[in-house]
Amino acid sequence: MKRLLLSSFLCMGILFSVSAQKAAPAIPSDPRIEANIATWLQKMTLDEKIGQMCEITIDVITDFPASKDGCRLSEAMLDTVIGKYKVGSILNVPLSVAQKKEKWAELIKQIQDKSMKEIGIPCIYGVDQIHGTTYTLDGTLFPQSINIAASFNRELARKSAEVSAYETKAGCIPWTYAPVMDLGRDPRWPRMWESFGEDCYVNAEMAVQMVKAFQGTDPNHIGENNVAACIKHFMGYGVPVSGKDRTPSSISKADLREKHFAPFLASLKAGTLSLMVNSGVDNGLPFHANKELLTGWVKEDLNWDGMIVTDWADINNLCVRDHIAATKKEAVKIAINAGIDMSMVPYEVSFCTYLKELVEEGEVSMSRIDDAVARVLRLKYRLGLFENPYWDSKKYDKFASPEFAQAALQAAEESEVLLKNEDNLLPLAKGKKILLTGPNANSMRCLNGGWSYSWQGDKADEHAQAYHTIYEALCNKYGKENVIYEPGVTYKTGGKNLWWEENEPQIDKAVSAAANADVIIACIGENSYCETPGNLTDLNLSIHQKNLVKALAETGKPILLVLNEGRPRIINDIVPLAKAIVHIMLPSNYGADALANLLAGDANFSGKLPFTYPHLINSLATYDYKTCENMGQMGGNYNYDAVMDTQWPFGFGMSYTTYRYSHLKVNQSSFKADDEMVFTVDVTNTGKVAGKESVLLYSSDLVASTAPDNIRLRNFEKVDLQPGETKTVTMKLKGSDLAFVGYDGKWRLEEGDFKMRCGDQVLDIRCDETKVWETPNR
Repeated sequence: MKRLLLSSFLCMGILFSVSAQKAAPAIPSDPRIEANIATWLQKMTLDEKIGQMCEITIDVITDFPASKDGCRLSEAMLDTVIGKYKVGSILNVPLSVAQKKEKWAELIKQIQDKSMKEIGIPCIYGVDQIHGTTYTLDGTLFPQSINIAASFNRELARKSAEVSAYETKAGCIPWTYAPVMDLGRDPRWPRMWESFGEDCYVNAEMAVQMVKAFQGTDPNHIGENNVAACIKHFMGYGVPVSGKDRTPSSISKADLREKHFAPFLASLKAGTLSLMVNSGVDNGLPFHANKELLTGWVKEDLNWDGMIVTDWADINNLCVRDHIAATKKEAVKIAINAGIDMSMVPYEVSFCTYLKELVEEGEVSMSRIDDAVARVLRLKYRLGLFENPYWDSKKYDKFASPEFAQAALQAAEESEVLLKNEDNLLPLAKGKKILLTGPNANSMRCLNGGWSYSWQGDKADEHAQAYHTIYEALCNKYGKENVIYEPGVTYKTGGKNLWWEENEPQIDKAVSAAANADVIIACIGENSYCETPGNLTDLNLSIHQKNLVKALAETGKPILLVLNEGRPRIINDIVPLAKAIVHIMLPSNYGADALANLLAGDANFSGKLPFTYPHLINSLATYDYKTCENMGQMGGNYNYDAVMDTQWPFGFGMSYTTYRYSHLKVNQSSFKADDEMVFTVDVTNTGKVAGKESVLLYSSDLVASTAPDNIRLRNFEKVDLQPGETKTVTMKLKGSDLAFVGYDGKWRLEEGDFKMRCGDQVLDIRCDETKVWETPNR
């Protein structure tokens, strides 16, 4: 009896310990929703449950060829997909091109009517609206995420997602696969422009703003102007060893926890409703098979009850690509048991057949099925789809409004970065004769990049004709009679239309035209691409474009380079030839108007690089490098000779005015983990024009038990200053914000000295007490 009592007490103690350590729910539970889910789980058949876990692309249920009225759905395939297999989600864009909101509403109503009739459960439709309403015609496109990061303005991130949610909802679409928060730490990676750059703090801050704006204030009750966010791609996607899309990474557990997980952690705590998984493989294990990360880090450690969805065909890839499963059926078992809730199949329903067999064979438990289905149903209830599977798109009368256009223009203006301005070439006075050249000078496709009207962005010139290319914007600003357009180099169109292919250059024509110009504006960079088609083998800018700039430099006319690219391309040999350089990245439909305003001085540059721009092809680096990467030449017989060599550093960006930093202070110079430090710094506009300055606060841990990063961004604020005006900027940090993940995988803040930097100001602070966290997150 004593042994039994002792055993009971021990069990109670273990349960109490587990309960005490369990994190508070990332999203508060709604009892009404949970009761409804329980009722459904009791009455659903196994076929119905498994169907809810399956997501099919709209191509499967589309009648081909399209009618004169566009996309139409196949009743026969709807009967199969929804009627027979009870599929719970449809995704993607019909006919591979953006649709009007009225067409979206028509298609989704048809799908929902079928789903409610056959299953009694609404379908959930998802689309990649990653920079505004990228798949809804006539909607507002915002600059790509790399531009939003360059603005260092949280409000612009919030506004872009708020507008995107409203206009997405106008088409009866309730779910968007955004934001993207993979760290863009390797410029070879073709999806760098989808990220918020290389820094985990910037990614976390911008992503949280977007999640909250997409979803509104209550994640249990998504409003009529809001959508569910789907944060992606979990995680480490942006650092493949080869630099190529969907190829393996090799990330240390410390970096995975401290940096790559950081924006996902912040977004999950902010209440994001769904998460999409990285297609890749890390240290030999595909993320779609990693139970430690999917179930452990996300669901258990954070007590998060949202839904995890695969990326495109990635369960099948465990078999056909990664070879960790001998059959597709075994791949389904591995992924579902690892924690996947919904499979983006996307072309077949065999997933349903395989998963049913696995349950019947005892290879996947009913408890795992019920957990996954509960998460799918919970998302649908939170979106209010049971009550309103679709709605009236006509009530969204602010769709494509001037207010939204102005927000997109502001985002573009604040994101374009001035990198060089010798002899004050800029602002460019009106009345000058301009030679406009380069392959990016007259293209909406180049301004928008991928995920713009079509997957590769190749339909942008067709569908964005209402907006201005750089050529059109400069004609509007400076007068068409003052703009000579001679591209010299152009991209190929038609055929395979590989994004990087160029026509035979006509550089001589551009050189001849320069004789009649006062200044040359060369718009160079990349054509649009997305995902794997954007892989490249040489990070150098194309030889034709470089030769164009070199030939034009021989004319002696001053050159302004406009860099229009989704990732930094190596241009070290032409940088000295330019008097001025502006990096506009991918500013979207209003990006050319923003550029014209900035070049004319009607707006002031305030963007800063959210990544390190490399100087040499084999000298790729990030700003938070280890100090041993920048040692210079060592003494003695061994020449270490490691030198950090960059074209432009992270956080660099010029303005038409100047700023002075002074009086960097902190409320306490010694601290412990739980202390809040309040930093203040005075910033003065010492120039003659108004401007906005992004104030960046950095820390350096001087000595640590594992080699510390050289420097880390810890906070930022953007301040608007009139000439001569001074403002005090306040930024807060907790002591725990300066912790790092040690070699043992534990978070630790160690006693010792730190240097804080803001502008040219430096401040010493000291941690008085070491703390090591036994919990997975601080």
